[in-house]
Amino acid sequence: MPADLCAEDAKLVTLARAARARTRAAEGAAVRDTDGRTYAACTVQLDTVLLSALQLAVAMAVSSGVKGIEAAAVVTDAGAESVDVEVVRYFGGAALPVVVADGNGEVRDVVHT
Repeated sequence: MPADLCAEDAKLVTLARAARARTRAAEGAAVRDTDGRTYAACTVQLDTVLLSALQLAVAMAVSSGVKGIEAAAVVTDAGAESVDVEVVRYFGGAALPVVVADGNGEVRDVVHT
C-alpha cells in the first residue's frame, strides 16, 4: 500500500468516488491533464457499448482538446490487477501513476502505465 497521496491525487480519488456513486456504477475514474484540469467518469455498460470508467474519463479529456495526461485514479471493488491502464499509457505515456482505491476511498495500490 502506498504512502500518503499528494492533495492533487487525493482529489482524483474523491472525484472518481463521486462519479461512481452518482450512478452506482462498477467503477469511477478521474484523470488530470497536463494543465491541471480534471475529468471524471463512471463505467458505461449498455447493450451495445461497454466502456470502463478510465476509458471514458480519458475520452472526455481528449474530446476537450487536452495535450496529455499526468495522473489518474480508479475507484473499484475489484483488485488493482483488474484495472486496465492501457488507455492512459496510450494517451499519456509510460510511468504515469494510476491510483486504485476502494469504494471508501482507501488507496489499495498505485500502478504505473
